[in-house]
Amino acid sequence: MMRLYSGTICPYSHRCRIVLFEKGMDFEVIDVDLQNKSEDLAVISPGNKTPVLVERDLVLYEANIINEYIDERFPHPQLMPPDPVMRARARLVLHNFENDLFTHVNAIEHGGQKAAEGSRIAIRDSLTQLAPILEKQKFLMNDEFSMLDVALAPLLWRLEHYDIQLPKQAAPVLKYRERLFSRPAFYDAMTPTEKAMRK
Repeated sequence: MMRLYSGTICPYSHRCRIVLFEKGMDFEVIDVDLQNKSEDLAVISPGNKTPVLVERDLVLYEANIINEYIDERFPHPQLMPPDPVMRARARLVLHNFENDLFTHVNAIEHGGQKAAEGSRIAIRDSLTQLAPILEKQKFLMNDEFSMLDVALAPLLWRLEHYDIQLPKQAAPVLKYRERLFSRPAFYDAMTPTEKAMRK
């Protein structure tokens, strides 16, 4: 059975939990308190970070790598495109998400006030740029839920928590996020702490 060492409020761990629940497979989630990490995590994870996936003698870290492994190991429902060209494009978009969005999440969570404010603006502007795409289709790649949507869903859930307000022209993004939140796997993948973020 796969075991996922998962931070209770970690957006990267949230991504991996979404994929596991979307697949409907047997797995164990080991909740890790990021303020009080276990010795087990220190042994298996470089940098003592979450998420970490363990299956037999395989140990994986980095959310995108973990999620691609799960998707290939359990191909239904498929979350990465089957076509090599489209799959390469999806990987490029995921890479850009890390650089354009999630580096700013780290600044909001761990940086000073000035850096955090600049990061909120950068995330707001990047998400607003997705509005024209989401006006024409249900999800980021087309009308099928994919790994791109998995990557963005935890960030969209945390907008209020991060004090990020999207402008009116981002209305399609707000409708899109409600579509993501209505998926049973999204809700099932949340920890009680994450559920409380929007109350």
